[in-house]
Amino acid sequence: QVLLVESGGGLVQPGGSLRLSCAASRSIFSFNAMGWYRQAPGKERELVAGITTGGSTNYADSVKGRFTISADNAKKPVYLKMNSLKPDDTAVYYCNGELRFNARTYWGQGTQVTVSS
Repeated sequence: QVLLVESGGGLVQPGGSLRLSCAASRSIFSFNAMGWYRQAPGKERELVAGITTGGSTNYADSVKGRFTISADNAKKPVYLKMNSLKPDDTAVYYCNGELRFNARTYWGQGTQVTVSS
């Protein structure tokens, strides 16, 4: 089984910052791509940021310029640095990856991010 475990969520005031971590049981090179998604109550799950094994990144327009997705030198953990947080960023954030070996998609259990005064 491929495990993806998110951490780093919590309560933060508007304008604050958080860094989410995704502890993957495999290197990022084992995946076609990895990404962060989020889902707020009553809304569809949406892609926030993605990263390929080659290091290319993409972001949702709503977070562009504020969030940064990255991997460490070992290309195993995946991070999401979130700056200038807004109340609209409040959601459960999920780590996602598609394994190259079988093209199967894996999800973490999510970590809650709440942005509130």
